[in-house]
Amino acid sequence: MKKNTGIDTKKVNEVLSLSTKILRVGFIISVILLIVLVTNLFIAWDLLDFIRKVLIVISPLFLGLVIAWLFDPMVKFLQDKKVPRLVGCLIVYIGIFGGLFLLAFLLMPSFIDQVKEFIVEIPRIMGDMKGFVSKIFENFSANTSLNLSSTKNQILSSIENFGVNITKDLPSTLIAITKSCISGGFLFFLAIMIGFYLLYDFDKLYPIFLKIIPKNWEKNSKDLIERINKSLRSYVQGVFLVMLLVFLTQTIGLTLAGLKAPLIFAFICAITDIIPYFGPYIGGAPAVIVGFTISPMTGICALISIIVVQILENNFYQPIIMGHTMKLHPVTIMIGLLIFEHFFGIVGMIVATPVIASLKVVLLFVDEKLNVMQKITDN
Repeated sequence: MKKNTGIDTKKVNEVLSLSTKILRVGFIISVILLIVLVTNLFIAWDLLDFIRKVLIVISPLFLGLVIAWLFDPMVKFLQDKKVPRLVGCLIVYIGIFGGLFLLAFLLMPSFIDQVKEFIVEIPRIMGDMKGFVSKIFENFSANTSLNLSSTKNQILSSIENFGVNITKDLPSTLIAITKSCISGGFLFFLAIMIGFYLLYDFDKLYPIFLKIIPKNWEKNSKDLIERINKSLRSYVQGVFLVMLLVFLTQTIGLTLAGLKAPLIFAFICAITDIIPYFGPYIGGAPAVIVGFTISPMTGICALISIIVVQILENNFYQPIIMGHTMKLHPVTIMIGLLIFEHFFGIVGMIVATPVIASLKVVLLFVDEKLNVMQKITDN
């Protein structure tokens, strides 16, 4: 009787497939740990604070470079239509910034009126919020035997202190906001001017950059830059368009909900929407809370508005506008958000997704050229 010495190829393939997946997960975890290690070293050596100060100083230059980078395809399109580059730069600048300033001019009076109205309503909102919380605790205590009076008093005291602090600190806060707006406006204007000059010479910057790179790296570097460029530009342009649509639809929804100052809350929703997954909830919470202080129906309608806009964004705005630009797994994005938020705060959450996407492009490029994963799995 012969022994069956044949190899079960199906089981071998399953083991190899599982091993490959484990190695890939291990590779991703190693990269994340490396990023955490480098960031901790930066913190330990106090380099983050130095970098932050340098970034603040050069922020107009950086923002100007981003503006030039975003607008360059439009200028190139006009160049292809035989429009001189200088004229194309002027057309793009006047069209985009002219449209933005016109929109701000039309919306600003209403926005300022709503801010004033909201400030006047703050004491009433705080009072309504205290009444709403008290009613919840009273109903809960009536239906249970639990005594939550101390918890209720703590919450009411916190609400009252919050309202008092807002009222007391309002003048200094408004002065600080005004100073920040003036300073930010000046830096933004400076960035616009820098951006225009960089945009005019943007087609010359790329060849200059390639000259710095060694000749034997030039081809690969050009390919890698083009991939990162394509991924990031699609992402940034898509994000801005999605934010605009969220602002418009949220303004309509919150106005129909009967919320006072809908432009303010819609603006908050649009700004926080730049943070994946967590942003919509962060931006929508204030609108819902204030809505419930007006009336239960207003709060429910505000909540419905937030949910409907999120459904529109997840099922229409993101798929149509963004498509599969970043091609990142949701878990990867969430881990990146947590890491970047821990080290860099809210700014880290904003830049986390494009940074992770760029790192993914670089890693895939390196793997494509060096076959790292294949060598690991072959061994």
